[in-house]
Amino acid sequence: MLLELSNATKIYQQRNGRTKQAVVALQDFNLKIAHQPAKIIAIAGESGSGKTTLANLILGFVQPTSGQVIYQGVQVSKISKKDQGVAEETEDISIANSKQMRDYRRNVQAIFQDPFGVYNPFYRIQHVFDLVIKNFGLSDNSDQARQLVESTLNAVGLRGRDVLRKYPHQLSGGQRQRIMMARAYLVRPKLIVADEPVSMIDASLRASILDVMLRLKEEAGISFLYITHDLSTAYQIGDQIYILYQGSVAEKGKVTKVIERPHHPY
Repeated sequence: MLLELSNATKIYQQRNGRTKQAVVALQDFNLKIAHQPAKIIAIAGESGSGKTTLANLILGFVQPTSGQVIYQGVQVSKISKKDQGVAEETEDISIANSKQMRDYRRNVQAIFQDPFGVYNPFYRIQHVFDLVIKNFGLSDNSDQARQLVESTLNAVGLRGRDVLRKYPHQLSGGQRQRIMMARAYLVRPKLIVADEPVSMIDASLRASILDVMLRLKEEAGISFLYITHDLSTAYQIGDQIYILYQGSVAEKGKVTKVIERPHHPY
């Protein structure tokens, strides 16, 4: 099993005047993602339903209050925030050395909602790829690196000569989102967590971004956790769907069955 969530629960303490109140963001969430076949699993729900909390748990940005997030049989817990990405020591079975953390970070990638705010405006787009190649040791020489970047850009419908020498502000929102997808695909991951990847893109460009996700699933064998509030796009590309409502799973199953014959009002 590539990734498993077992009764994953996240509770935040929210201050209410002088007191604190427990807010359940996600409760007893269970999910299994196999290595193959690749699938697109849609996580749908309204704002505040727990979708982004789920993404943050999987990516290790926050830790579960209870339950487990397990990567290839190893519990992902207390991931260090240090630059080198080494997990802190725990008494649990956990990702506890840089080699395991590097493997996790390489195989579980992310695409975020905002294609405008994730790039350093002072660096050209080439720098985005150079940094990833260096950090993960993806090439032995510059020619190999150039070929890797070009093939990766081609996979998302871009050409190097059109984007690599430009700064982020010189690209359209659709191009920047494709660059983000290419950056995730560059390391050839097994799972991409896509958190509302088309919500800030013009409607005319959304279909092309979704098509890239489908192509990477079918041709590269990459699974996606597609987080969205839009049931129509979930229906377009999803294999399975989980409907979240106030932190709990209201409905789940094959996307066609759940959306065409829903039991929950959402």
